Amino acid sequence: MTIDKRLCLVSYLAPNWWQFYQAIATYLGRVVQMEIQLQPGECDPLEDPLLLQDQLDLAFICGLPLIRYSQTVTTQLQTLVAPVMESSRYGNHPVYFADVIINTKSKMTKFADLSGKTFCYNDLGSNSGYNLLCHHLIQQRYPENFFSNTLQSGSHQRSIRWVVEGLADCAAIDSVVLEQEFKDFPELLQHLRVVEVLGPAPMPPLVVAQRLGISLIEQMRLALLQPDADLQRVMERFGVRRFAAVELKDYQILNQIYSDRLHVTL
Repeated sequence: MTIDKRLCLVSYLAPNWWQFYQAIATYLGRVVQMEIQLQPGECDPLEDPLLLQDQLDLAFICGLPLIRYSQTVTTQLQTLVAPVMESSRYGNHPVYFADVIINTKSKMTKFADLSGKTFCYNDLGSNSGYNLLCHHLIQQRYPENFFSNTLQSGSHQRSIRWVVEGLADCAAIDSVVLEQEFKDFPELLQHLRVVEVLGPAPMPPLVVAQRLGISLIEQMRLALLQPDADLQRVMERFGVRRFAAVELKDYQILNQIYSDRLHVTL
């Protein structure tokens, strides 16, 4: 099989890790001796022509749309690795959480206090921003229409700002994204408080198109499992301890949670 010397890498994840994704693109390009062009996803991955027409070669993608897509298109994508965070809360596993945040000025102290409040989320396809919260409501047997109002912000970062500005009372945020926002904007720490932690859930992976072939795929996986000094420095800056090999079946639990959530109304 002939492979184009230029590979397309798309990130559907939060932009505050863009330099991390760029470092991986640069590193893998050097390892496989190909140009890897990184670009942001322009829409929901399940609606993106690049994915639907098998035009992307690699992607950083949330586990929920990945497993939903792979249920019907079984031979297109393959998982490579997922990051393992340095912080002890992650237990040296490729997982993350959904941190439910409120404004520090709020008198709320527990999740039940959010009843009747305004909840904002990044998008309906988000595991951390919407899926895990719906699952929590079901598990804890909270009543339907738990919130008085729900707002779609379009991104985790915007949800964070809406809670700070009082446009929403609460939001569920990917813990890795939230921690990076706190690093980038330390002033947010005085405005936000975590009232509930949901999860853990399997960490969003880096996936690859199966058409690239076993040899190239394994070369990239091995390179990420044994990163060089340059990539390790970037990993340290983003709090990443290591990469772990992951499989599609590791994300099946998210599809089950998604199926259950269809029976709840926020």
